[in-house]
Amino acid sequence: MSATNTPAPGPSGPDGRAAALGAVPHGGSVDWTRRYTAALMGTYGVPQRVLVRGEGCYVWDAEGRRYLDLMAGIAVNALGHAHPFLVSAVTAQMATLGHVSNFFTTAPQITLAERLLELLAAPAGSRVFFCNSGAEANEAAFKLARRTGRTGMVAAEGAFHGRTFGALALTHKPAYREPFQPLPGDVVHVPFGDAGALAAAVDERVAAVVLEPVQGEGGVRPAPPGYLPAARAATSAAGALLVLDEVQSGVGRTGSWFAHQQPQIGGGAAPDVVTLAKGLGGGIPIGAMVAFGEATAGLLGPGAHGTTFGGNPVACAAALATLHVIERDDLLGNARAVGARLVAGVQGLGHPLLAGVRGSGLLLAVVLREPVAARVAQAALEAGFLVNAVAPDAVRLAPPLVLSPGQADTFLEALPGLLDAATGEVP
Repeated sequence: MSATNTPAPGPSGPDGRAAALGAVPHGGSVDWTRRYTAALMGTYGVPQRVLVRGEGCYVWDAEGRRYLDLMAGIAVNALGHAHPFLVSAVTAQMATLGHVSNFFTTAPQITLAERLLELLAAPAGSRVFFCNSGAEANEAAFKLARRTGRTGMVAAEGAFHGRTFGALALTHKPAYREPFQPLPGDVVHVPFGDAGALAAAVDERVAAVVLEPVQGEGGVRPAPPGYLPAARAATSAAGALLVLDEVQSGVGRTGSWFAHQQPQIGGGAAPDVVTLAKGLGGGIPIGAMVAFGEATAGLLGPGAHGTTFGGNPVACAAALATLHVIERDDLLGNARAVGARLVAGVQGLGHPLLAGVRGSGLLLAVVLREPVAARVAQAALEAGFLVNAVAPDAVRLAPPLVLSPGQADTFLEALPGLLDAATGEVP
């Protein structure tokens, strides 16, 4: 599939203020990029494109070029872009009640908490804390763990849990951590998937072990069979908590509601805490920390933690709508089927640059034999596909759960050419 010339929305006024609603000022991407670099901090570098609208699995840039979105805002837009049911739910809630403080509650907040407890099969006494992002959910889990009276934390090499201070202490990548040290202390990182190393690190000083059932930013690496059960055994023996970070892998992304519910990943291991965000709101910011059982949920009482916008009724309405559509339209089944199609298609290409595929459902990494993932991602962008280089040798695919077989096939048809472009073998 190549980029198309579908017209973009036109400008609305000389100052371009209507662009916030989807219009594009005179000058297109060049002008927008100039304004971006002048007005925003450079934490993300120069944007690759200026996107102005989306529909389903497609987005359009300021020049009217169309792209198949195989990133979904990094596993966020579970229903794609501008899904009618999600738009309707958010609009109706905003027209009814947009925000209240947490001195009060709302029906969407309560209903969403109940739904999450149901989907997680959480035991009696379990509770939910709502926040605005995955990093905040992991900060809440960090604070909850400290309420045990212990300070030790164990996380995995390759882990990414966020960039706020507590979450950053759990994140492994030195380039993220070192500029901000000293971080909250007493965090040990052990090799991901090594049950023996994990067991050796967990003793009576450890408050919690924090693991991703599938390491997303670590290159889409699922926990090997038996690893999470071993983590459960080690934490139970030491009286520590097992925290599973499902921020990226949860809410249907891997073809089940949560990755740890898959037998080959979770092996029946029951967590003490699960953290969620990304796909939960379908594009509206929301995060959640779910504490299992009365003893764990009771570690954070009145005044122990809080957030102004957590549990906002609009965000909760968006999450309820997202969960409803996933269930109504069997998007778990679609994630499994289309994900399997992508895996089989990549494996069947036989390209010399391909080393394989990791992941499950619609959280996949195309693994390369050379560290040219950034070149592949750039070639994909030029050809009309949004993907990202999650590691030097891995290209991540995390498309909307509504991705169709036909849309997946367009990427598979283009992939050999993208790989050739990355290695300079284009005729």
